Amino acid sequence: MAFGSTKELKMEKCLPGFSQINRYWDKYNDIISAKILPGEFYVTKENEAIVTVLGSCISACIRDPQRGIGGMNHFMLPADNGGSGKDISESARYGNFAMEMLINEILKNGGEKNNLEVKIFGGGKILRNMTDVGERNIEFAISYVKTEGLNLLTSDVGSAHPRKVYYFPESGRVRVKKLRTLHNETVIERETDYMKDLVKKPVEGDIELF
Repeated sequence: MAFGSTKELKMEKCLPGFSQINRYWDKYNDIISAKILPGEFYVTKENEAIVTVLGSCISACIRDPQRGIGGMNHFMLPADNGGSGKDISESARYGNFAMEMLINEILKNGGEKNNLEVKIFGGGKILRNMTDVGERNIEFAISYVKTEGLNLLTSDVGSAHPRKVYYFPESGRVRVKKLRTLHNETVIERETDYMKDLVKKPVEGDIELF
């Protein structure tokens, strides 16, 4: 079978519900990669990479190493009363929703909560006039993992630079590249637009881990 045909077959192996995610052949890493944007998440059972670029946002990389499934999200808490009019408890519900959507999808596809291992990235100080949003995102993510009794293996958070994060759920390996100058304005514009969208959206209803 030709290489191109093999690659096309691999590209078809996507869990239900993730067909909208941008997946492509990453020549550098020689692997299928799924690129997620703010507000998105992706879960896979295949040997794939998940990639995103983080500024003030947070990504949680979560997997069940025994069941061979894992994923990554990309989220931000809405502004507090000084920004969007949402209080801290309402903002936390957005974070809860982002984490639980990812975890529930892993569990639904065969993962077990007791096996889950977590790595946290992002929360930089890059948004103009929003100097604390990254720190609030970090505090939420760490607190959530602790409250849920999950196993936090490592984190790389804070700083003044965006990060490009490659996550390989099959092995749990993560590659992080600090973007000193590259695409800074693109990251800022994308996250500013995402923040505006959060202000417009209603707070999601409560969901529970199963």
